[in-house]
Amino acid sequence: MTEETKPKRAPKRAEKAADEYIKVTLVRSPVGRPRVQRLTATALGLRRLQSHAVLKATPAVLGMVRKIGHLLEVEHVEKP
Repeated sequence: MTEETKPKRAPKRAEKAADEYIKVTLVRSPVGRPRVQRLTATALGLRRLQSHAVLKATPAVLGMVRKIGHLLEVEHVEKP
């Protein structure tokens, strides 16, 4: 096979050397907020005030945290 006929492959994504984790704590109530924000808090595993969850810092999780950041307290932590 020549160089021109080889199928092209997607480049491999660079893997992080160390996984990053964040600890999110619900410090303000989602009551009275839009339904999407309440459901986002539930999706992060936050059920009631002062509940917390340690989550892997993936783009999906960071997007959810950014959406309801005004209700949360966020800390970077080592592996749980």
